[in-house]
Amino acid sequence: MKYIFSGIFLYFFFGFFLYFFQRKIIFNTSKKPKPPSFYELNNVKEVFITTTDKINLLAWHYNGHESNPMLVYFHGNSFDIGERAYRIKKYINANWSVLLLAWRGYSGNDGNPSEKNLYIDGESALKWILKNTQFNYSDLVIYGESLGTGVAVELSTRYKFLSTVLEAPFLSIPAIAKKRYKIYPTKYLVKDKFDNLHKIDKINSPLLIISGKKDEIVPHGHSHILFKKAKVLKKSVFIDEAMHNNLYEFGIEKSVIKFNLELWK
Repeated sequence: MKYIFSGIFLYFFFGFFLYFFQRKIIFNTSKKPKPPSFYELNNVKEVFITTTDKINLLAWHYNGHESNPMLVYFHGNSFDIGERAYRIKKYINANWSVLLLAWRGYSGNDGNPSEKNLYIDGESALKWILKNTQFNYSDLVIYGESLGTGVAVELSTRYKFLSTVLEAPFLSIPAIAKKRYKIYPTKYLVKDKFDNLHKIDKINSPLLIISGKKDEIVPHGHSHILFKKAKVLKKSVFIDEAMHNNLYEFGIEKSVIKFNLELWK
């Protein structure tokens, strides 16, 4: 009997811990990166984007050739935007314009990340682009990496972009949590849903989904399900040997560039 009560106690203790600290688990925030020049991004400028709730977000902006589209990069969980320097350099080398946004709480930014707040951050980035560049929504490639796919999908239900690119997307945060915490009813406990599954058939833009078949963080099957449900013009790039964080070792930027230049005016 003692062991039964101990088991029940531990179940509820860890359940309460996971519930009340879930945003610390989901959002692995980071400190400020070094300046772009440290990463050999010599023509990239630091800009600050003010959100509607008055948070100043660090972002990196490169103004490429007007004959190319603009990549708006929504990064994934963990690390600062400096860790994405080698990624955006691929598009800068192709003379694309790029905006790499750091979420609130990440890369030294103030504020607390949540689903609602990251949508505000993403929306604020779009408004900054309209105000400060020559690009319109139809000129933008909205690129979501992992956690960033949740924002990319949400914004793609609101606007029509040149395309939406999802790298290692997930069905929802509860679906990921269910895989890790099987004994808890995660569907009802997770605050930040990022429910890509129920939004993917409502997006307005052509879609490119990229995933590694050996992804150890987000099951590759999530990408299959999302791709099948999407109703827009779509393409998938599924790489046999790739994992969650090494897709650029397989040259996925070539697929991103090719897909979008075929759509570009």
